[in-house]
Amino acid sequence: MKFNLRLAALAATTAAVLAAPLAAQNMTLKLGHLANEDNSWHKASLKFGEELASLTDGRITVEVFPNESLGKEIDLINGMQLGTVDMTITGESLQNWAPKAALLAVPYAFKVIEDMDAFASGPVGEEIKAQIIEKAQIRPVAYFARGARNLTSNRPITSPADLDGLKMRVPNVPLFVDVWAALGANPGPMAFSEVFTSLQNGTIEAQENPLALIRSASFYEVQSHVNLTSHVRSWIYLTIAESTWNKLSEDDRAAVMTAGARAQAYERELFEASLAEDRAFLESKGMTFVDVDAAAFQAAAKDAVLANVNDEIKPIVEDLFVE
Repeated sequence: MKFNLRLAALAATTAAVLAAPLAAQNMTLKLGHLANEDNSWHKASLKFGEELASLTDGRITVEVFPNESLGKEIDLINGMQLGTVDMTITGESLQNWAPKAALLAVPYAFKVIEDMDAFASGPVGEEIKAQIIEKAQIRPVAYFARGARNLTSNRPITSPADLDGLKMRVPNVPLFVDVWAALGANPGPMAFSEVFTSLQNGTIEAQENPLALIRSASFYEVQSHVNLTSHVRSWIYLTIAESTWNKLSEDDRAAVMTAGARAQAYERELFEASLAEDRAFLESKGMTFVDVDAAAFQAAAKDAVLANVNDEIKPIVEDLFVE
């Protein structure tokens, strides 16, 4: 009987230790991402590290690995699930585990960035994060905006009727292909590395990307117009592995979230500045910016978008098109 009592006491003590908040500890978090050192995501990652170190009196530091130097996006996600990577920046790729993550990049879902912010930080945004935590074992701690994707061409395009079979490059994403076909273009997947030459030799007539990429890829040398379709407004998460999160004390978890919020605000400042700078640069290179009939594009794309989303998120997407 005494032996059993001793076992019970030992078990109770062990349980109490396991249930208690983890003690403060020194640790270095590895944060890998795909952007280069000039990108606002990288600068915000460094800001996150600075803030977290400050909030924890230097106990927790962050080592940032840009340019896929720690691995490609899916490799980093897998590494976080295995416990070999602590953090990354990722978005709709998480739909491979959490279907609601597909909502991060739905064409024509948001007219302006404020609509996207309200959605990402609202009830559905919380559902997306909860599913990512549950299904992918990765925890979003902040989100960064991505530049709206716009259509470049060598003539103005203000409505779907102006597309009229326009030969254009799209990423190898079935949703993108189907949407542009529904709008009246002649879209085809192509490696990004081939786009400039294909525009130059006339294999294709147009392409779509955010202003920053239009600038960095020098598309202004082979395209004359930026048509402000803004057809995809999306965001991406700064995330931490759930296994790493579980090692943190309550105070350190709070510090991570505070550092994340500060990094998010900092990134938004950089993002807004870059939009203005990129537009000014492209205009200085002779590109003409064209306003479009956004409602007409959205209406023409609706059926193709709904046909390409899964049943779990379809009602949410339908509501976005109604708003």
